[in-house]
Amino acid sequence: MQIKSLEKIAPDTLYEAFAAAFADYGMDMDRMRFDNMMKRRGFDPTLSFAAFDGERIAAFTLNGIGFHEGCATAYDTGTGTLPQYRGRGLAGKIFEYAVPHLKRAGIRQYLLEVLQHNAKALAVYRRQGFGTTREFNYFIHEKVPVAARNLEVAIRHIAIDSLSAFEAFEAFEDFPPSWQNSGNSIRRAPEAFVCLGAFLGERPVGYCVLEPATGDIPRIAVEPQLRRQGIGTELLREAIAATEGDKIRIINTGIRDDALTGFLAAHGIPVTGRQFEMVREL
Repeated sequence: MQIKSLEKIAPDTLYEAFAAAFADYGMDMDRMRFDNMMKRRGFDPTLSFAAFDGERIAAFTLNGIGFHEGCATAYDTGTGTLPQYRGRGLAGKIFEYAVPHLKRAGIRQYLLEVLQHNAKALAVYRRQGFGTTREFNYFIHEKVPVAARNLEVAIRHIAIDSLSAFEAFEAFEDFPPSWQNSGNSIRRAPEAFVCLGAFLGERPVGYCVLEPATGDIPRIAVEPQLRRQGIGTELLREAIAATEGDKIRIINTGIRDDALTGFLAAHGIPVTGRQFEMVREL
């Protein structure tokens, strides 16, 4: 078994390994979604690694590279082991192999998210020196009908690649977004997203970012002083209408964000589960 970089591995080969590693997890990840995820999360094949059995990928860690809270960071975009190679500790070996390479590239911390009920993974990460920094809710739900409200609010499309326009809306949020929901992540793949802005006259009062192909809603927020007036309802209604599939996904909201959790619950979208955000300094 040899561990090496994924720099020279064809995208088709990588996707096949990913699909095989998660085939028994019931993960809905076709090639389009996989490619979008990799781009959005900043995947860097030169700083991602796999264990190879001959020419075959046995296990892998796909790393996104960027900045988190101003610090050069590697983000675990996906770690998996093919079923026939499990139980050999390959994921841990890949991580330890990767650390000196990441350090030489100037990376100062490693960031990941893990399901809170995944006790086995949590134990592994804690042994590797990871500490919990935040807790997140996530929501995965069938599309629900949202009635239109009689408001004088206009919903307009906002250009995601317009930095100043996008950042004007980010001030409405109650907590810093996770890696995959950050402005940097969204701007890596602007063609995949739609940004809806809510306006009262010319005043921006709320926004929602949606990935129509997957139903993922990485951002939705309303100016705090104007909440409970149906602005969020209008944004959610428009987002659900634009979703191409049969589910919506709202991943990594703060567990203490009672306003957003309550808003979604009021529209029939309860919390599905929780994740820990974990960090290890390198």
